[in-house]
Amino acid sequence: MESTAVDTVAEAAQQLRESIERVIVGKGPVIELLLVAVLADGHVLIEDVPGIGKTLMARSLARSVGYTFRRIQCTPDLLPADITGTYIFNQKAGDFEFRPGPLFAQLVLADEINRATPRTQSALLEAMEERQVTVEGETRALPRPFLLLATQNPIELEGTFPLPEAQLDRFLMRVRIGYPTAEQDEAILDRFALRNPIEELAPVVSAERVLALQQTCRQVKVAPDIRRYIVQLVHATRQHAQVELGASPRAMQGLFRTSQVLASLRGRSYVIPDDVKYLMPYVLEHRVILRSQSHLHGRTSADLLREVLASAPVPVEDPL
Repeated sequence: MESTAVDTVAEAAQQLRESIERVIVGKGPVIELLLVAVLADGHVLIEDVPGIGKTLMARSLARSVGYTFRRIQCTPDLLPADITGTYIFNQKAGDFEFRPGPLFAQLVLADEINRATPRTQSALLEAMEERQVTVEGETRALPRPFLLLATQNPIELEGTFPLPEAQLDRFLMRVRIGYPTAEQDEAILDRFALRNPIEELAPVVSAERVLALQQTCRQVKVAPDIRRYIVQLVHATRQHAQVELGASPRAMQGLFRTSQVLASLRGRSYVIPDDVKYLMPYVLEHRVILRSQSHLHGRTSADLLREVLASAPVPVEDPL
């Protein structure tokens, strides 16, 4: 991969970052992770408390990349047809016509996804993996690029339906935004005192260019030792005595792709071990399920991944 291609990706990412940061205060690492997901063509689960800017961040991203944007407020009475679309009888034409649901957008925010029933959650599976939906036996392609951002509150559990493992595995990454600092809160008050700055955002990168940048990132060099390192980390999660369900091949591919993108964003045409180590918690933690006995002893998936990283030999071969 030529350095000019890397520079193109890094330049576009910087433009997007600066655009989003005109609205979002002090969340550079989270914005970088969202950009990794965009360029790796994967979905993101944002797990955090209400009111910290999850929806605003999604809208800022959509405006900056020129994506069409739809928001779905998930509730227990939401039906699959409410998000995929349905057929409605057209009296003038004398026939049924398809009315697309909110999934037919390039960036879809599924707010409080764990409040939707399992039946409605399952309607998202085909869209997330195959980028298509099937309604009454007819399959329709979703617009490309297609990105699903889903949010859930990790504290409030009443009236919620936990996401099944199959659904969690389709999220490329899980991220948390976190509360702002006192200084950042003051900056938020100043920035939003007179107007919402999101209204001034305009696309800085087109959806078509995003598709081209995705292909560029796939050309980033991953040395054989780095590939083996990724495989070794994933297999370690499957073989650990405290693990009920380890990382899947889909998770392994996700760690591979995101490492390529992160290298591009940081101005390199090759992946280094630090790229893999940095992304591993975001890509694997929500996919690793511990045994119940481990939970009783206060163990978490994050604890296990730290152990795996500490025990795995880090490749030292020059990637070039």
